[in-house]
Amino acid sequence: MKCPRFVPMLAVALLSASGARLAAQQRPLSSVTVLVNHGQLDSAERLARAAGSSGTVQLADILVLRGKLAAADTLYNDAVTRQAPDFRAAQAALAELAARRGDRALADRRAAALIAEYTQSRAWPRTDLAAVGRAYAVLGAVDPQAVHDALGAFDAAVAADSSNIDAQLRGADLLFAKYNAPDAEETYRTVLARVPGEPHALLGLARVEAFRQSDSAVTDLRASLKQDPALVPALVFLAQVDLDREAYDSAGADAARALAVDSSATGAWAVLGLVAWLRDDQAAFGRIKAAAARTTPVLTEFLADVAEATAHVRRYADAVALAGQAVAQDSLSARAFGLLADNELRTGDMVAGREHLQRAFDLDPYNLWYKNTLDLLDQMKSFHTVHTARFEFVAPPADADYIALYLGPLLERAYDEFATRYDFKPPVPIRIELFSRHADFSVRTLGVTGLDAVLGVSFGNLLAFDAPSARDPGEFNYGSTAWHELAHTFTLGSSGHRVPRWFSEGLSVLEERRGETGWGQHVTPEFLAAYKGGKLPRATDLNEGLMRPGYPAEINFSYYEASLVCEMIETEKGIGAIRAMLAAWGQGLDTPAVVERVLGLKADAFNQHFDSWLRTRFATPLASVDSSDGVKPVTGKYEKTMAHALELRDAGANDSARVVLDSAARLFPGYGGDDGAAWYLARLDSTSGDWRAAVAQLAVITSTEETADKPNDLEAAFRLKLGDSTGALAALQRLQWITPYDPALHVRTAELADAMGKWDVALTERRAVLALAPVDRLEARYQVARALQRAGDVAGARREVLAVLEAAPGFEKAQALLLQLQGNH
Repeated sequence: MKCPRFVPMLAVALLSASGARLAAQQRPLSSVTVLVNHGQLDSAERLARAAGSSGTVQLADILVLRGKLAAADTLYNDAVTRQAPDFRAAQAALAELAARRGDRALADRRAAALIAEYTQSRAWPRTDLAAVGRAYAVLGAVDPQAVHDALGAFDAAVAADSSNIDAQLRGADLLFAKYNAPDAEETYRTVLARVPGEPHALLGLARVEAFRQSDSAVTDLRASLKQDPALVPALVFLAQVDLDREAYDSAGADAARALAVDSSATGAWAVLGLVAWLRDDQAAFGRIKAAAARTTPVLTEFLADVAEATAHVRRYADAVALAGQAVAQDSLSARAFGLLADNELRTGDMVAGREHLQRAFDLDPYNLWYKNTLDLLDQMKSFHTVHTARFEFVAPPADADYIALYLGPLLERAYDEFATRYDFKPPVPIRIELFSRHADFSVRTLGVTGLDAVLGVSFGNLLAFDAPSARDPGEFNYGSTAWHELAHTFTLGSSGHRVPRWFSEGLSVLEERRGETGWGQHVTPEFLAAYKGGKLPRATDLNEGLMRPGYPAEINFSYYEASLVCEMIETEKGIGAIRAMLAAWGQGLDTPAVVERVLGLKADAFNQHFDSWLRTRFATPLASVDSSDGVKPVTGKYEKTMAHALELRDAGANDSARVVLDSAARLFPGYGGDDGAAWYLARLDSTSGDWRAAVAQLAVITSTEETADKPNDLEAAFRLKLGDSTGALAALQRLQWITPYDPALHVRTAELADAMGKWDVALTERRAVLALAPVDRLEARYQVARALQRAGDVAGARREVLAVLEAAPGFEKAQALLLQLQGNH
């Protein structure tokens, strides 16, 4: 993924467990509620028992939290029989327990009976109104309208009693389960304003933030657990976060903590099952699955949880298999069908994915992910598919031909280079989807809009990313993005999708720097200052920076650091070491074992070695920056020197400014950022007409900044002034990956290529102009015909010119060209 973040979608998986917690909070001001909210379940249980018959339902709720489901069932039935206080909540809880056991028929009967009772009278105490919402939510698993009714019932409960936290949180959880994150977030924040530190609301907020890829998700999750250390859904969520960062031991420990509280927690069993699955320990997986079945005989949610988490660690084929098992357990599970469809679409099985997604939507039409994705798939029916030898490009009609014209040759070359480097050939064709609206790309990868920072995603043999038209010109380099994502296809494939995220990302960023001049990330003052300040993870802990950043910039810093780790390994040990590491991960080894086997170092020694290597590699610029926290502006000798230079320039003392800028460039050699010395020196040199000096400074920028549109444009112009046509052409071709939809740029490039006798380049540029739907399409086709003639394709040129003359018989230039072509026949 070119730009990062994890997206744990746990709303459904945690909903039932959260419901149990909320049930224990039916009386918002009771002492039992206070104890439950602080994880003191022993004390809460004793207090509820001491209350006698009046505390029956709350006692049963606490027993559910502790996994004592049979005992809770008995107490709920007793409360209903005696019509004890909160007996309607007990009726709802009995329906929920039946659903949890997989007894759908009994769950529906119990829920329907409660709803019928309410419908007949509607004269219920306001404290009972949430119970009917719970009953509707049970039916909502198979009746989409019931979801709407459940939300309405929870709203009615809150309208009758604004202090009903239970109803508010249940409604918010249900909204989020249907991917309505904005409304869910609003409710969670409303609850927190009323009850600061309410643990379930903090957990809900953490889920929303994680879904939106906010860096504050883990902070709110930990705040939730600080309030209530026994909050099982939060412990399961924490385990999922650990899985996303591939810290499997930590995930297992979090799951064990959850099971110590509630031995029936399906989500926690699923985490343990996933860890066993990922370690290829099928015997352990079988034991865990059997243990989960003892509390939940129907394993739909267990298998769905494992499938979802498996996809989070990029094992998409495994996710298809597990989701298929979940569907076999329950053919009415919208979630199981949705997960199956999601991962089929990720692995390129578009027909089955569409079919299963429609089934999920039929079962759950209020789910925004299903609706958005189905709408997108319908829209994609109008997309054009362009084939090359090993790729199929799927893009909107206005983009397809143009994109394939450039990406086709680029990625065919990349395939050959990567196949040699990694000694691996992925199966072909590789499917590449491009979207002219960033919102569509976000839906394709996430199911909803809002994946703003990400440029592209690799699912292995299927890549998806923004088309150039999805972003403003100069905002990103689409060639570099495609190169990056294709590298993942090779590193994922050669490791059986087991390579750690940080290493795969590090190799992709390293490969970008190899792809073309200027591509990929390069060293910056901000990176070195943060590294110097100890604000970046150790080499073997880089998943922390990618998945649990402490500040926004840490994500991109971690990408770059990971690329340096990979560069160091290859520089010192060769590409064979990289291949061996990928193979070792593919065999199921963890990172410390891989590092020790291939590199002969313990993890700590390896981290120390990398630290020494980096400090030696960047010794000069490191000395020119001060340590930073990664957030505040960077300070140090380099920044002070630059600030002084700009003061001199602003005062009109250009000669003095030049001297100081030269000094800054020596402090941080090779830095090409737009705040660096090279850009200011280039402008001073061009003002004085020193084109050669200006080009030298611009080259510093264009060799390190992949979106440097203006510097590449100027470099091309200045090189032409120096008679350097080859250098000018290279600059224009770099520019095309940054501002591709500029017809004038393609004409300019074509004319230069013509003058240099580079007929193949000129032909590509003329075809690009035509693909951009120019106003004068006949002139563009005529220019293609001329380029074909010069490239030696007389037959192709004749076809083009005849097409022009068919549309405009009097087109004199075309007539003249046709005569020339006939003479060449």
